[in-house]
Amino acid sequence: MNIILDHNQINQKLKRIAYQIYESNSNETEIVLAGIASRGYDLALLLKKMLEEISPLEVILCEVKIDKKEPLNQIETSITDKEYTNKSVVLIDDVLNSGTTLIYGVKHFLNVPLKKFKTAVLVNRNHKKFPVKADFKGISLSTSLNELVKVDLNENSFKAYLV
Repeated sequence: MNIILDHNQINQKLKRIAYQIYESNSNETEIVLAGIASRGYDLALLLKKMLEEISPLEVILCEVKIDKKEPLNQIETSITDKEYTNKSVVLIDDVLNSGTTLIYGVKHFLNVPLKKFKTAVLVNRNHKKFPVKADFKGISLSTSLNELVKVDLNENSFKAYLV
């Protein structure tokens, strides 16, 4: 098990992503952070706190539940589509592997008109099956297909590691 990012490095990456999100949405008054359950939502919570420290943006949190084994199943969100219609949305996940989860998440949000749509991941693995990219990323890694990237967001000890 190789540690890719330690607690401080993850915090630094998230701070940089928060600033990038703010710069990209500086003309907005509110933004929706849509985190894919569970670690993507945990990252969205952390980014919300950081955005509120550095910007006047009103941050609306949304948890996105996707069946990762059957992504065609119904996707559930913790807020209604009216609450993100005509808003700027950032879809967040911990690791971009094949792009399957992210592309189905993107597809779900395209059912309503949005002002702007971006994606953010902590780790981008560069093994995509779908034409989806992370607009904001903490780190890009070239890994073999049989390696796994795990993100652990325990309250006092964040880690990203290669298994």
